[in-house]
Amino acid sequence: MASYLQIPDDEKGHDLDLFCIPKHYENDLEKVIIPHGLIMDRTERLARDIVQDMGGHHIVALCVLKGGYKFFADLLDYIKALNQNSDKSVPLTVDFIRVKSYCNDKSSSVKIIGGDELSSLSGKNVLIVEDIVETGRTMQALLSMLSECNPKMVKVVSLLVKRTPRSSGYRPDYTGFEVPDAFLVGYALDYNEYFRDLSHICILNDQAKEKYRV
Repeated sequence: MASYLQIPDDEKGHDLDLFCIPKHYENDLEKVIIPHGLIMDRTERLARDIVQDMGGHHIVALCVLKGGYKFFADLLDYIKALNQNSDKSVPLTVDFIRVKSYCNDKSSSVKIIGGDELSSLSGKNVLIVEDIVETGRTMQALLSMLSECNPKMVKVVSLLVKRTPRSSGYRPDYTGFEVPDAFLVGYALDYNEYFRDLSHICILNDQAKEKYRV
């Protein structure tokens, strides 16, 4: 059973004035819902759990871009520190993919952009690193595609899982936080490419949705 830190629906969050927020975003955010320090502490624990479970196996860490890059880099830094300072270690290689999802009410399909050919993952232990799982359908479609390549093992770690009635019921193997069904930005989560340069995870306000709408 995967464990996670749950952010409740009625979470009051934290005033923006208590944190260093880029001036160009000060009027775009409702509140800080997960401060950067808490993200880092939770990521460190996820790294420990992964090393405990997968230590001794060569792992291909597969980063799902673009939103996953910050979590991916920090997670691997913690795994590297554990490799250097504990009895168990995880030999790592890395690769990067972008996933475009095409969903309707009945099915989901994904198109993978970049990365090595998935066939190269045959017989490998794969750790997929994702920023957020919302409905779960895109990840389920990606896992279905990967299974055709016959990897030895596939595990998924996601920093966030959104609590939403649209969920397919899919849950990653490792989860950082379960979060409300709100529009979240920061720590590489974007809205039309904005807010990736925000350190904390925040809730976007309605005015910003209009301001940055494409």
